[in-house]
Amino acid sequence: MVRRQLAALLGSGLMRHRKQKGKLSRDPAHRKALFMNLCREVIDHERIQTTEAKAKAVKPELERLITLAKKGDGHSRRLAMARLGQDKFVVYKLFEEIAPRYAEREGGYTRILKLGPRRSDSTEMVFLEFV
Repeated sequence: MVRRQLAALLGSGLMRHRKQKGKLSRDPAHRKALFMNLCREVIDHERIQTTEAKAKAVKPELERLITLAKKGDGHSRRLAMARLGQDKFVVYKLFEEIAPRYAEREGGYTRILKLGPRRSDSTEMVFLEFV
């Protein structure tokens, strides 16, 4: 009991309940590359069509990147570069064009709009876009 209370005070819980992320049937390297590419495409085009599972998995990553860009310092820029595969043009657009739009907003920078099932395999398709 004391151990649990101490762990709760320190912020490091003993159990990882509800910490599971979507694996999307991919190994970690493939999943990381997928998230990186999806984030880059959303930042570049500001709206992409993808599956619902992929959109729900990448949305928190995209929200974190925008929050980083709102800080605007050099360290945040380096962290964003690492997350986006050293793509200077996408990072520039994120920091100089997209982040200022959300300066007053506390969160919820993206939305998922459902489109219906895909004809070939009935997978639910969505638009992932900026608000």
